[in-house]
Amino acid sequence: MREYTKALLFHEKAIEILQKSLPSNHPNLATLYNNIGMVYHQMGEDSKALLFHEKALKIRHETLHSNHPDLATSYNNIGLVYHQMAEYSKALSFYEKAYEIFSITLPSNHPSLASLYSNIGTVYDNIGEYSKALSFYEKAHEIFLVTIPSNHPNLANLYKNIGTVYRKMEEYSKALSFYEKYLEICQETLPSNHLSLATSYNNIGNVYYNMRDYSKALSYLEHALDIFQRILPPTHSSIKDVKKGIEIVKEETNKNIQ
Repeated sequence: MREYTKALLFHEKAIEILQKSLPSNHPNLATLYNNIGMVYHQMGEDSKALLFHEKALKIRHETLHSNHPDLATSYNNIGLVYHQMAEYSKALSFYEKAYEIFSITLPSNHPSLASLYSNIGTVYDNIGEYSKALSFYEKAHEIFLVTIPSNHPNLANLYKNIGTVYRKMEEYSKALSFYEKYLEICQETLPSNHLSLATSYNNIGNVYYNMRDYSKALSYLEHALDIFQRILPPTHSSIKDVKKGIEIVKEETNKNIQ
């Protein structure tokens, strides 16, 4: 529900009890530290997230065998935090440790492996290694197609990520294809004023701009702006960016008319 303060409050109550009743390296405490780390990660408080994930990892190192899936989960979660901090080499290092365990303990089509492939792909996207990013995204896609519903949010996000890589590679027709798949899922599963829908319209609008189809670009950007203005503060950067994009599209349209 994204009520992070309340989530933390109840986790802290649980910690108070468990610390009094369990050994300091009990696996249940590790699970709780992991959950708190995830909350802080969602809140964008990376240093706190890292602190709790490292507490969880320390206990799991002490109490679990070296290829236990919970250890892989800790490695993955620490990788996510470093990823968010833009420390990409550290993120990759922890993702690779997670993969070493998952690859020998999980079936080859397990959704956790797909999520990990997607995480690795995003790192490679961030560092500009687009062919590697696509390779990992495609591995994730193969698994998601047979393990989760066709309108699942994980598939939607994957389509968005693949579209973004193709856009950066200037393969705009491929980018458009994947962005449209993302939009289709968003339209099926989300309310009409959801932020992800606005993001989807904005992405498609930008691709049409790159393809010099200014009328379609304008239509999608205006859809994005309408949603952004309904749900975001008027000074939000997304509103400013889309307005600027619309101005640029109108300028290009006028040039072509002249």
